[in-house]
Amino acid sequence: MNSLIDILYKVTINKVVGSTTVSVRDIHFNSKSIGLNDVFVAIKGSVSDGHNYIENAVQQGALVVICEHLPKVLQEGVSYIVVDNSSKALAIMASNYYGNPSSNLRLVGVTGTNGKTTIATLLYQLFKKAGYKVGLLSTVIIKVNDKDYKATHTTPDSLTINRYLKEMNDEGVEFCFMEVSSHGIHQNRTEGLAFAGGIFTNLSHDHLDYHDNFAEYRDVKKYFFDHLSSKAFVLVNADDKNGAVMLQNTKAKAYKYALKSYADYKAQILENSFSGMLLKLNDNEVWTRLIGNFNAYNVLAIYATAELLGLKTEEILRLISELESVSGRFQYLVSDEKITAIVDYAHTPDALKNVLETINAIRTKNEKLITVVGCGGDRDTTKRPKMGHIASALSTKVIFTSDNPRTEVPEVIIADIEKGVASENFKKTLSIVDRKQAIKTACQLAESGDIILIAGKGHETYQEINGKRTDFDDYQIVEELLKQLQK
Repeated sequence: MNSLIDILYKVTINKVVGSTTVSVRDIHFNSKSIGLNDVFVAIKGSVSDGHNYIENAVQQGALVVICEHLPKVLQEGVSYIVVDNSSKALAIMASNYYGNPSSNLRLVGVTGTNGKTTIATLLYQLFKKAGYKVGLLSTVIIKVNDKDYKATHTTPDSLTINRYLKEMNDEGVEFCFMEVSSHGIHQNRTEGLAFAGGIFTNLSHDHLDYHDNFAEYRDVKKYFFDHLSSKAFVLVNADDKNGAVMLQNTKAKAYKYALKSYADYKAQILENSFSGMLLKLNDNEVWTRLIGNFNAYNVLAIYATAELLGLKTEEILRLISELESVSGRFQYLVSDEKITAIVDYAHTPDALKNVLETINAIRTKNEKLITVVGCGGDRDTTKRPKMGHIASALSTKVIFTSDNPRTEVPEVIIADIEKGVASENFKKTLSIVDRKQAIKTACQLAESGDIILIAGKGHETYQEINGKRTDFDDYQIVEELLKQLQK
């Protein structure tokens, strides 16, 4: 049992009905999980309002209810605590409940539109290779040193975050690298966490199905940096105009990285091929297996962060040369017929443009670039024509297909994508609803030396159609199809 007063430390309370001098067992925001002597936190969600389930939670044994307004009926023996923002209160309470685990390690948050997973994962790899016990909270996977857990959200709920951080404390983890999404910031999931540093990668068109407009999306990201402590560092991409915005009100010590602008950490691409890049990081040359302009930014951010966290330059360079690409991020294979197939998570206009420009910078004009791409259903529709325009302009041939249609009609999504295709590029395009058939067609069109890009799903191993998920792994499918065509 835990003291309620201790759990409520630093929570701004507007009103209390009942006693705060009680002991409680656990905290939940799902009324179905409530047991005897638990705390129920009523959160207003995008789909349902937890305040409608207060009575259910009390019937199941809740001793304390955290809410933004009191229910009409108050049960005797139950404490009702009114706060301005239940989700923010939950995050602070979760941190207190688990003993403020983020303060017992060095937690670095990575936010931005593109590059979050790559940077967080490669920092985990680098520090692990350096001999440290390390944690990772990412879209793809959660790692507590050597233990792996399945990830369900880019930024998990605050109880889950603190539970994993507590486990990291128990395992002696010294550093943790965490993807911080705009959803997670907006829903207060990172409140109460003690960040040692924050990294801003870039900002481009994404999540406008959730945020009202681009300015709101930007300002939500900025909130994360505004609330870093003076003991933390902030590292921003100076080549993105929004990098300066992120620094406007931060109390953290500020650093910049860039390929084009003046910055504390500079990179230059000396050589670029499908086998890797030769980079100059400040005054040091290093070879990396990662490929492309966007990965030069990622490597530079990793280099800067490792140095800011105290690693020696020589060791960082050695470890960067050993890093392996992240699953579904510019992951490629070459068939016996010398066809290169690349699988990438590029699901935003900017990410797709980066990947296609990277391929075009490496390939000769004799090789065809065949792109397979779609857009997710029930998500921001305004990016669809932009994706269609970019894919058709920068590819030799493009096949529009399904991504995760979810509850939308796939043909409608593809029609939206096609609206962005310029008239001179229509002859380059095909539309095939079935994703596997689209990949198969790309393989059939490809000849020796050609390049196939399969964009949008990357590390995902499923496809979601009408609410049902079925196994679907782009990398595995293209590998099998290319082998079949060789027979």
